[in-house]
Amino acid sequence: MSTAETNLTLTEQELVEHWRSSELERAGYPADIAAELASRSDIDLHRAAELLQRGCSPELAASILL
Repeated sequence: MSTAETNLTLTEQELVEHWRSSELERAGYPADIAAELASRSDIDLHRAAELLQRGCSPELAASILL
């Protein structure tokens, strides 16, 4: 494996955060808020999505979750 390939390998933590971020974006969060929420393993994705479904803005939902 070349040095370039080694540098492109993501850790398991990074893979999980990318997945969580994409799920949060799919639920309706903008990319920046999704990334911030995704980096926090103490935030439940289902609860985050539910807040949007109940009518919270992404900003308000993020302030509740954080």
